[in-house]
Amino acid sequence: MPANTRRVLWVIRRWHLVIIPAISSISAIITETYGRRTIGGYAYIGKNAPRQNQKNDGQGEYESGFGRHGNLQVDCSAYGIAHSKKKRKSENNSFWYTEQMALLHDDKDDKQIELLYKKEEEDLVKVISQRYNIPYADLSTVSIEADALKLIPEAEARALGMAAFKVVGHNLYIALLAPNRDGVAGKIEELKGKRFVPFLYMVSNGSLERAWSRYREVSFATETKSGILDISQEGLEEMASSLTSVEKIKEIVEKTLKESKSHKVSKMLEIILAGAVANDASDIHVEPEEKRIRLRLRLDGMLEDVIFFDYDTYNLLNSRLKLLAQLKLNIKNTSQDGRFSIKIAGADIEVRVSLVPGAYGESIVLRVLNPKAIGIGFDTLSISPHLMKILKQEISKPNGIILTTGPTGSGKTTTLYSFLKKIYTPGIKIITVEDPIEYHLAGITQTQTDEKKGYTFGEGLRSALRQDPDVIMVGEIRDAETAKTAINAALTGHLVFSTLHTNNAAGAIPRLIDLGVNPKIISSALNIAIAQRLVRKLCEYCKKEKDPTKEEGEIISKTLARMKRDGADTGTKIPEGNFKIFEAAGCPKCNSTGYKSRLGVYEAITMDGAVEKVVNQNPSEREIKKAALPQGIPDMAEDGILKVLTGDTSMEELSRVVELDVEE
Repeated sequence: MPANTRRVLWVIRRWHLVIIPAISSISAIITETYGRRTIGGYAYIGKNAPRQNQKNDGQGEYESGFGRHGNLQVDCSAYGIAHSKKKRKSENNSFWYTEQMALLHDDKDDKQIELLYKKEEEDLVKVISQRYNIPYADLSTVSIEADALKLIPEAEARALGMAAFKVVGHNLYIALLAPNRDGVAGKIEELKGKRFVPFLYMVSNGSLERAWSRYREVSFATETKSGILDISQEGLEEMASSLTSVEKIKEIVEKTLKESKSHKVSKMLEIILAGAVANDASDIHVEPEEKRIRLRLRLDGMLEDVIFFDYDTYNLLNSRLKLLAQLKLNIKNTSQDGRFSIKIAGADIEVRVSLVPGAYGESIVLRVLNPKAIGIGFDTLSISPHLMKILKQEISKPNGIILTTGPTGSGKTTTLYSFLKKIYTPGIKIITVEDPIEYHLAGITQTQTDEKKGYTFGEGLRSALRQDPDVIMVGEIRDAETAKTAINAALTGHLVFSTLHTNNAAGAIPRLIDLGVNPKIISSALNIAIAQRLVRKLCEYCKKEKDPTKEEGEIISKTLARMKRDGADTGTKIPEGNFKIFEAAGCPKCNSTGYKSRLGVYEAITMDGAVEKVVNQNPSEREIKKAALPQGIPDMAEDGILKVLTGDTSMEELSRVVELDVEE
């Protein structure tokens, strides 16, 4: 086709597709403002085409005006404009000019026409915004903020033709389709009542659709600043009500994985974290395998599978967690450690992040440090009455060192925190040296070690002693320097709490000697050494009573006999005769595990004359334990058997955690 011909056709098409609709839009405004008469209208070609000066007699049917171009149309009435036209019958030789012109252009022309049409829609809104004296905005060039968007629920936003797209402090920026629509003014007043200052903007329907499409990406969690993930109370409550079990978490995560990549990772992370908090999980494990990624939660000390998912999602989740924990995205061949906070209803929950390179990718473990875990008071610890009485005496002393021992995850820190809360008063100064600070305690000065900067436990302890403390807690005694400094602090008028990694209470003394502490000084400084383990507690809703097996009966009988022989003081009468014990069953309340929550089993050795005598002779654990028998404190196996007989735990669970010695 000659170039001149194409140019003429383009001019004709431009006139009918752009100029006439623009006139129609303006005519709609004039129609509503100055009366019902039409200047433009729709472009018909044929003998029944309406004339430009045709008078509207007002007797025909009227419709909401649509500017039409091929298959595109804009509803002018959506903006509060009554664009009227009289319906007319079209004969066979009447047709839309634009439909005929569609034969003269290809798909590329269609796209150009669509862009022109969108421009005309925006131009129309600009004209209307001047009428309402409201600024115009094009949301296609504006970032839609999730924080602002979720201030107006999606259903309400669509019904009112509005959307909040930006919030700065109390200033809230709102996009409107028609300011005079019923309910809009009421909603704006409602937002003012929440101390927001609304700034209104007129936008096109296309702009609002873009904003509304973001609702599916809105999650209940928002990253307020680096290292802090803020989950709203409303969002948590809604999720917590549905994340009551591992199966529910799996179901919702699976549903989220089917959504688009643009937002599923944020929602998935939110669901995992909220599910972990709602189910009191202590750890979240994300483990790459050969063809899939495994997600597990540690509930009551045991890992439970949640779901398997794909590597694409894992890579996005990995990057998201690294950003939150302020770790390096490009480092994948060495371990990294970081942390971030989940802010729930004003309360901070610390999450420690550990990444270790593996054969198929980085293994990720999130340690959830929920403050609720330290809500256990000293008096509610599952400690026997006799040992509880001794502990109250020891933690009330003005000086000395109190040690708790046990493996990682045995509850040592929680026990020490309960001691600190028990003795705290405004009249004393308490300082802690931890790695890291697991829980924040009101009224207590807490410091965190940083070995890269040379701030070790030893250095932290020496610095704490210069702060005029009455009580010091050292997270862990790992080396000779820390051990000697802690012992010296206990000898110079300070009460010191700390932990050691040993298998039992008697092992604390040989361990200190191995670290180079003088045995004679140990006997003067050490008040009490405690050992503990955590066992799962039987679910109160489904536990079943049963008769012990022959082997279980033998262990119980011999343990009770040994307690009588050694004069163990339990604070209650030692059971005799036939025994009934309980076993796990499983129900929805306990995720079908048969267990819900955990409790401690304890043993302790105090520094009395008999123990002091053997300490000076560099004794073994067995010799120390034998010397401490007259103290009448049951060991962990004996304490555990008593808890089995009271229905708190099962023999199966106790034997998993504690070695049950059947020796009489």
